[in-house]
Amino acid sequence: MLVSGRNGLLLLCTCFVILSLLTVLSHGSSNSTEDLGQSRNKTNHSLQLTPKAAFQLKLHALFHWSSFGFLMPVGILLVRMSSKSKSGRCVRVLFYCHVISQIAAVLLATGGAALSLMNFENSFSNTHQRVGLALYGSMWLQPIIGFFRPERGVKVRSLWFFVHWLLGIAVCGTGIANVYTGLHTYHERTNKSVGLWTGLLTVEVSFLGFFYLLIDRWSYMIKQGHLPVEQLRPNDNHRTYPTTLRKELGMVQE
Repeated sequence: MLVSGRNGLLLLCTCFVILSLLTVLSHGSSNSTEDLGQSRNKTNHSLQLTPKAAFQLKLHALFHWSSFGFLMPVGILLVRMSSKSKSGRCVRVLFYCHVISQIAAVLLATGGAALSLMNFENSFSNTHQRVGLALYGSMWLQPIIGFFRPERGVKVRSLWFFVHWLLGIAVCGTGIANVYTGLHTYHERTNKSVGLWTGLLTVEVSFLGFFYLLIDRWSYMIKQGHLPVEQLRPNDNHRTYPTTLRKELGMVQE
């Protein structure tokens, strides 16, 4: 029943995305590509964007920033937190939040891909476009692997966990790097400053990375303020007593 439910949910999400893409592409304007492809000025130095093209480009950037730069890292943090939690209920809540955040991330990235394929000049002549194309394929492979998660105790579970973890880290890291290259490409083509957005992305990624490391060491840091239980209990072979009590015991033994 659990596997059947996962397959049904996966099929439903896939059909929704395909129908959404077909709807967007069928209602797209045939002149949208020309807004970007023919808007270079005669000097061929900068790209003069129409208001419509500028809005579509910003929406594309927002979708990918929200997906690769925020939701995917947050999903990784949620799994990290669940592995440190001792409450079964908390683990389940964190797991479902992880699933929801990753599904939302994939849908947002797919929306950004649809905007790119429908409206932009896709010659795949630069690193940003080529890496983006690879990400579009690999990001859909990740939830498929996640939905077919083996049960605990099965030997293949360890291999599945390694592949799922490695692919998730790779897609997230590559996606963040591609957001940086996208900002750089936008600056090169339009001569507009992206220093503020690059700085904000760097601050956000740094905070998420710090929080990721903090989760791993938090319990250890808390324990540093407390003595181990073994040191609080008296040892039968080497008991420690106050000075006055030691003297009294010595007199009794004599």
